[in-house]
Amino acid sequence: MPMDAGEIERMIREALPDAQVEIRDLAGDGDHYAATVLSAAFKGKTRVVQHQMVYGALQGRMGGVLHALALTTGVPQD
Repeated sequence: MPMDAGEIERMIREALPDAQVEIRDLAGDGDHYAATVLSAAFKGKTRVVQHQMVYGALQGRMGGVLHALALTTGVPQD
């Protein structure tokens, strides 16, 4: 069963409460998403670590319930 964009956003916000999250359904199938996640928690961290933090927030659903998630991460501008 595909994962709802709202559920993805909720899980990311639970792990990163200050996050600005934008989710886009790329194929209209509920299975291929793009996400932009901005959080102060990413400050000083490499992109790889930032992406690992987001994937960790999804609690193992990547590659299973959630087939594809293209990520853009960063620190919010002041």
